Amino acid sequence: MNREPWQIVSIAERPDLGNLVANWLWDAFWHPNGHSLEEVREIIAEATAEIGTPQSFVLLAGDVPCGTASLVAADLELRQDIGPWLAGVYVMPEARGQGCAQRLVAAVEDAARQAGYRSLYLYTNDAQGLYAKLGWYPIEEAIDNNRPVTIMRRDL
Repeated sequence: MNREPWQIVSIAERPDLGNLVANWLWDAFWHPNGHSLEEVREIIAEATAEIGTPQSFVLLAGDVPCGTASLVAADLELRQDIGPWLAGVYVMPEARGQGCAQRLVAAVEDAARQAGYRSLYLYTNDAQGLYAKLGWYPIEEAIDNNRPVTIMRRDL
């Protein structure tokens, strides 16, 4: 899958990638929680802000889409009081271990900085180590949909 050069595009630039991104996110995160694919497609189709939230990004290896991440206003129902959020970080299995998640996280961080945000939040149930290596730190442990999650912050 290592087809340099890597390129990050937004869904605003490449709306044709919206259904693919929605399928990835629905399979990985939304379907297990009972959400419809159509609901996810609508969310991604609307993630086209020029500055600020919501924005969704796709990492391309050459011309092959291999991952996605988004900048959103809110991502965790029990913490609507903080934001914005890094959300929906997904890398195709065959592209993992090549720095794809790092590239996607950096793109969202850059978009947040451009919008004037001073910090960014995320939640994860199993990738705390990855995000800690990228400069994120835990601020809270919580329960979401009957599973433990760690809420993390990154100062920009």
